[in-house]
Amino acid sequence: MKVKLDQVDRFERDVRLRLPFRFGVITVTESIHAIIRVRIALEDGRTSEGVAAEALGAKWFEKSPAFTDAQNLDQLRQSLDIAIDHYKARGFDTPFGLFAGTYRAQQSRGAELGLNPLVASYGPALLDRAILDALGKATGQSFATMISTNVPGIEATDLTPDIKDAHLQPFLASLKPGATIDLRHTVGLVDPLTAADRPTSERVNDGLPETLEEVVSYYRGRYYKLKVGGDIRADLDRLSRIASVLDAGAGDYRVTFDGNEQYDDVDGIVELWRKVEGTPALARMVKATLFIEQPIKRAAALSRPVTALAEYRPVIIDESDGELSAFPMALALGYAGVSSKNCKGFYKSILNASRVATLNEQAASARYFMSAEDLTTGPGTSVQQDLALVSLLGLTHVERNAHHFIDGMSGVPESEQKAFVTAHPALYEKLSGKPARLKARGGKLALGSLGCPGFAVGVDLDFKSMRPMPAAPKERLKAST
Repeated sequence: MKVKLDQVDRFERDVRLRLPFRFGVITVTESIHAIIRVRIALEDGRTSEGVAAEALGAKWFEKSPAFTDAQNLDQLRQSLDIAIDHYKARGFDTPFGLFAGTYRAQQSRGAELGLNPLVASYGPALLDRAILDALGKATGQSFATMISTNVPGIEATDLTPDIKDAHLQPFLASLKPGATIDLRHTVGLVDPLTAADRPTSERVNDGLPETLEEVVSYYRGRYYKLKVGGDIRADLDRLSRIASVLDAGAGDYRVTFDGNEQYDDVDGIVELWRKVEGTPALARMVKATLFIEQPIKRAAALSRPVTALAEYRPVIIDESDGELSAFPMALALGYAGVSSKNCKGFYKSILNASRVATLNEQAASARYFMSAEDLTTGPGTSVQQDLALVSLLGLTHVERNAHHFIDGMSGVPESEQKAFVTAHPALYEKLSGKPARLKARGGKLALGSLGCPGFAVGVDLDFKSMRPMPAAPKERLKAST
């Protein structure tokens, strides 16, 4: 089915975090979410509107200290502007054709403006979701139905020469959404672990947990994602303190390590892991560790094999997954997996998932895998579209952090909050005097309501409460150094 992108309205909302969140080189206390509304035309003359939302994140897509945080946001806005121009110029095409047919031009124009591949992918990632949301509303089909019946026209192209339609089409047809998914709670680098780390004078006292001890007892989840910072001595100390909390209260827990590009090479992270294994206080955590995520800076991550680390635990790429060719390159170097993030593009996730399925079928094992990661997907549109994707891909647990670091839908008009709670009563709750929040008790999220027409939203957003997205610079941004 072919569509044409007619119009895109761009908006933003400010978000204040209830707790500071440190990852990599930045500590975040506030954020901005981008929200877009598109209007598409169908070949039969009908039109339809769809939406998508994503955090505008500084120092993740582009981590160079030579750019300010404000410049990082402008780079993402530039990416969106470029994609809009490319998609509109293409005219009628399948939804996947709009993505695949403009991919090289998007990356090329992004490079001319100094945008790395992750930044350049941000704009299409938003557009693709909103377009499919609009198409689902027009046809009365859910995201899961559209993907399993291949309404977007996903096909093998020369962008992914390792993927063949003979494997891709049966893979799409096999996809079925899960009814629930487990949460993997993020433990940031400055998160308080016990009551001793959270003096009374610093407490938020909003009814949500503030320390890891409280998270464990409040949500009762099984999965945890642990940030490590690149300083082996400091990492060992913090991991030991985390282990004491999880060992005491989290039952048969599982963890993943996230390096956030904090290590210069594989040798540094191997040294950390060996010392982790040699620390008695971390014995249970070692057995509970599922995989290690992007520990090496992206400039070096795909320059040499990681087999020395992979001997201990599977290693995946995240920030290095900038281009469609990145995952095959990583596989050749000993990586076993790749993250799924809607901010990198849901077509990329689907294509990577098909690669995993094919490789595992050929190997007659489950050696290769995808993980479901987060980029502070706020409640409502952003988190629902991400959950719909990773659930359909068969992933059983997903990193979630916005429900902990952001107090639900605070800052969103009451009418919109109530609309989400009404449309998704098993996913959200709204207590008197509190914003709508994810129902994450028990460590699981209920996903049944995401089967609504469109891309898992099912609610009319209050665009009047948002501000227009500021115009992005047309020229290449100048680095400070």
